Amino acid sequence: MIRINLLSEGRRPVVARKTRPKISLGDQDPSIFLLGSGLVLGLLIAGGWWLMLNNEIKDKDAEIRNARHEVEELRPILKEVNDFKAKQRELERKIQVINDLTLKQQGPVHIMDRVSRALPDLVWIRTMNFRGKNVDLAGTAFNTNAIASFIEALDKVPEFREPDTKDISRAGGGAYSYRISFRFDQAPPPAPAEEDPAAAQGATAGAAP
Repeated sequence: MIRINLLSEGRRPVVARKTRPKISLGDQDPSIFLLGSGLVLGLLIAGGWWLMLNNEIKDKDAEIRNARHEVEELRPILKEVNDFKAKQRELERKIQVINDLTLKQQGPVHIMDRVSRALPDLVWIRTMNFRGKNVDLAGTAFNTNAIASFIEALDKVPEFREPDTKDISRAGGGAYSYRISFRFDQAPPPAPAEEDPAAAQGATAGAAP
């Protein structure tokens, strides 16, 4: 006998419903959350650091621009100062040259004046040579005693050092030729200041009763 289940044929087949998976933070690995938080914090710190550096760079650029502006403003003044210093050095050099020439001119004149004052009778000078501070004299004398007197007089001059007789020989006509050398160490003394006649007159008038 064949049985037919009519009840089962009239029912719809039951379809299994799909269920959505539930997400739970408690089921995830906490290290992933910490890693994400660290990345976000690192990005925030890096961004703040970059902003701070960017502000410092802007400040430094502004300072550089201001310094360059000041240099441009001071450039003409610096040029004038450098020109003035160059002129000052040139003037000092010229003054030094003039002083050197003056000393060189005064030195021989002073030496000749001292030698002429020390020159005794019966002694004559033919040549006088200057080599730095060394002076060589050559001339003739009537006798050797006159040459000795001349050397003694030169030795008494404060500016002369170590007068030395280099040569004494017999010359024609009964005279003697000589050659003397000495050193000139000291600078010529300054010339005495000339007194103002009007001031001297006033002082005399003031002293009179």
